[in-house]
Amino acid sequence: RSEARLHLIGPIQSRKAALAVACRPVLIHSVDRLKIAHRLDRFAAEAGLTLDVLLEVNVSGEESKFGFTPAGLQRDVEALLGLPNLNVSGLMTIPPYDPDPELARPHFAALRALQEDLVRQHGAARWRHLSMGMSHDFEVAIQEGATLVRVGTAIFGTRDSAASAT
Repeated sequence: RSEARLHLIGPIQSRKAALAVACRPVLIHSVDRLKIAHRLDRFAAEAGLTLDVLLEVNVSGEESKFGFTPAGLQRDVEALLGLPNLNVSGLMTIPPYDPDPELARPHFAALRALQEDLVRQHGAARWRHLSMGMSHDFEVAIQEGATLVRVGTAIFGTRDSAASAT
C-alpha cells in the first residue's frame, strides 16, 4: 500500500475531471471555475467521495492565469459551498512571476484579504488554507499567511534540469 498523498496543483480540464477524481487526491488546489466544480462534484458523488478543494483566484487579473476573479468568486461562492461532494478548504493563487519576491506581496495580501472577507461572510471552517508561494517567493507568502506552499523547483530543480537528469 502506498503512503503517498497526492495533491493536484495544475489546471483541470473538464474532460479530465473524472480522472482527477479517480486519483483520489488529498487536495485539489486548482478549482478555477464553477463548471469544473460541478463536474468534480458529480464524479465524486458517483465514486462515493467527498473531495477537499481549494478555489483558485486570479488576484492579479493576468489574462494568462486561470482562476476566479475576486468578484466572480463572491458571485459564485454560494453555489460552490452548496456542492455536497466538494469540501471547500481555502483559496489558491499564483502571482505574476518576478525575480523579486517582494513584488508578489500585494497579490498574497489580496488573497488573504479575500479569505478574511469570506470568513466574515461564511465562517472560518471552509477557509482554513491559503495556497500561495513557490520556490522563489514562498517566504513572502508565509509572511502573508500561506498555509501551503509549492516548492517543487527548490526540491527537484527546473523542468529543463530535471529532464536532462533522466
